[in-house]
Amino acid sequence: MKIYGGNPGAKLWIDSEKEANGVQHFTVHAKLSEKAVPEKFSVEFEIPHIDCYSVWSPYLSHRRHIGPSWAPSTTYANIASSMPVQSVLSIGGNNRLTLAISDAMTPTAIKTGVCEENGRIIVTFTFFTETTTAIEEYSATVRIDTRDIPFYDAVYDVVSWWENECGYTPLNVPEHAKLPMNSLWYSYHQNLDAESILKEARLAKELGMESIIVDDGWQTDKLGVGYSDCGDWELATTKIPNMRELVDKVHAEGVKLILWFSVPFVGKYSKAFERFKDMFLSDDPYQFEHTQLDPRYKEVRDYLIGIYKRCLVEWDLDGFKLDFIDSFQLKQSSIAPDSRRDYESLCQAVDRLMTDITVELKKIKPDILIEFRQTYVGPAIRKYGNMLRVGDCPNDAISNRKHSLDLRLTSGKTAVHSDMLMWNKDDTPESAMLQFTSILYSVPQVSVKLETLSDAHRKALKFYLSFWRKNADILMNGKVHVFDTAHDYSAACAVLDKKAIYTCYMETVVDGENYDELTIVKASKNNSVYVKNCEGKSYTAVNCFGETISEGKIESSLAEIELPLSGIMFIK
Repeated sequence: MKIYGGNPGAKLWIDSEKEANGVQHFTVHAKLSEKAVPEKFSVEFEIPHIDCYSVWSPYLSHRRHIGPSWAPSTTYANIASSMPVQSVLSIGGNNRLTLAISDAMTPTAIKTGVCEENGRIIVTFTFFTETTTAIEEYSATVRIDTRDIPFYDAVYDVVSWWENECGYTPLNVPEHAKLPMNSLWYSYHQNLDAESILKEARLAKELGMESIIVDDGWQTDKLGVGYSDCGDWELATTKIPNMRELVDKVHAEGVKLILWFSVPFVGKYSKAFERFKDMFLSDDPYQFEHTQLDPRYKEVRDYLIGIYKRCLVEWDLDGFKLDFIDSFQLKQSSIAPDSRRDYESLCQAVDRLMTDITVELKKIKPDILIEFRQTYVGPAIRKYGNMLRVGDCPNDAISNRKHSLDLRLTSGKTAVHSDMLMWNKDDTPESAMLQFTSILYSVPQVSVKLETLSDAHRKALKFYLSFWRKNADILMNGKVHVFDTAHDYSAACAVLDKKAIYTCYMETVVDGENYDELTIVKASKNNSVYVKNCEGKSYTAVNCFGETISEGKIESSLAEIELPLSGIMFIK
């Protein structure tokens, strides 16, 4: 193992190497000769490329092959982007190497690449991959797991390590964070009005959704997409004349209301732009329609916290969708010192801002709902948010599947939410419900105009929401198993107390031997499923509307049973 790079004259070293039961920890140190902006440095070692087939990381959602050493598979992470974990898997999905860093705030990278000269995998941990503010010394612990276990078990252990040993204690999760929601982003974008919002809340409740998310648009009279009006967070009364009145009416329907805010953005046409004109992170704030506030100024943090507290109290909101945390980024001009700041480190300032927001909001409403979305979903973000949503992937079942399962592996008990489900109004119900089958192991967020749904789509959606809610304990509290990560997951399964819910995204054989109750969801092309070790058990098969299409007893140890697309089979 070698360590290299860093500032001229800096001392770099590794100590505290400990290994127990196939898991090794060691601490990396850097001490600069004087306070300065840290230059990146790396720790590197090699392992034999034996029974190594693919790599896994939430950051590597579109590249899960092992790259060459000159173009390695790289996981970048910082406080507001992804998380420092990466696994090398066998073809059977077992762990060969799971790598993690204790510091989930500092910009880091984990790289694995094949050396073509010797067939070995070069592993590299790199620190300070982005420009940060000046420091004098730094240390972080690296975790290396080589146990021959399912890779997701190694990842679950990393998550536990972050929570229990690295200081990233997750925020509590209210029950409503784990219930289906209606989001208005894809369905309405900025074309909001109070009457439609109330109508959507009423229809959502009838279908089984308990909260409504009012997204971007409530704060601007405009109808396009842009952030030139962000920053003051005053109600656009042309759309919503009285927010408190609307919230009260939504509450009367038995529905909670969550409101969207873009945390860093200040638009050129806001009053806040002039107030904070010398407290931005941008080099040239006048270049674009909006810029980013610098949270290293206490005045900025107090301003943002004050806005959220005011809106919570005056409007009786139930939650906040806090967006674009990853836009807090240092630019060249914002690296220069400023005595007015009470923080030098941007990472630490963001952490302080988000911590204080959470503390202050929870003082007012202890069960407050706080949502973040990819890529700001790592262990640090879990301290402030109790809902982590898949990043935008409209009408994309594959991406929603990959990302929601990735987040289930890395989010502990924090409520993982799907990206908002949408589909074309002319699609078949069976095809439309592929959007739902792709995200069963996360909390569904739906974003279609409920008022204009066809009768068939409404019937299918109502059945799937009912199925999800009835089985939420297994789906959300059961242990999730995933299969074939290199192929964007061929199947997934949640297991709780000998009950299992198994989703087939590709053709596969489902083994029911170890389960008293087995539910199979059909999300692959052929109109049948294959089950083994279920001989003598009874089954019921339903279509995407929940209508029974067949039932009987399984007659052989390996059986093929007809099941249409988006159908579900119940075996007991």
